[in-house]
Amino acid sequence: MTAARRLRSAPADCALALSFLTIVPVPFGAMRRADLDGAAAWFPLVGALVGAAAGGARIGLEPVFGTTVASVAALVVLVALTGALHQDGLADSADGLGVRGDRERRLEVMRDSAIGVFGMLALLGWGLLLVAALANLSNRHAFEALIAAAALARWTALVHAIATPPARRDGLGAGFTVTTPSLVAATILALAAALLSAGIGRGLIAAGAAALVALASIAWARHAIGGRTGDTLGATVAIAEAATVLALLAAWNA
Repeated sequence: MTAARRLRSAPADCALALSFLTIVPVPFGAMRRADLDGAAAWFPLVGALVGAAAGGARIGLEPVFGTTVASVAALVVLVALTGALHQDGLADSADGLGVRGDRERRLEVMRDSAIGVFGMLALLGWGLLLVAALANLSNRHAFEALIAAAALARWTALVHAIATPPARRDGLGAGFTVTTPSLVAATILALAAALLSAGIGRGLIAAGAAALVALASIAWARHAIGGRTGDTLGATVAIAEAATVLALLAAWNA
């Protein structure tokens, strides 16, 4: 796609990214749901908006209910706005990681809609870590951390997608392909969100934490199931969110 054509399609691509990643009804985006590569470039921007909404909930509710309850509310907003898209992938991937058997057995378990013990533990650990981290941040820092984490986490999914082959011939993992121009654009947006929200030094720390999660998820997916699925993409996002907030908490406490 030429630069001029990509620029003309930007509004539709951005709308599609919003429609795909959130529960916000965007008919204009839904019309082109099959073409996710152009939309992928806008994933970090949508993530930043989701993070800002969650951070806004934390700021608005903290004076009334206190830090802990407000942090839980921020988590609820983060999950609700995305329709638990990434948490579902985290639970299924954890079940696949925990099951005994070969590649085919893991893929079979991951495709099962029922959540097993490993999936429940993964969700519980993810939620507790994120709430605990947010509860130890000021309103301002929690707001900034959620923006940076949500933007960078969506970027890690693109890195995961471009670096791992599909584990199946069908499903979201097979259909979601990312080209280099989209990854470059998404990288610029994700870094901009992190640097503008958390500052240059801490923004780079957050980006480093997200990159480590992306590399770890790529290695696990290749080794355990032979590539990516929609679940591994979602799990990468969820884990990157928690890891990035934790990294920023450590940076602000240093």
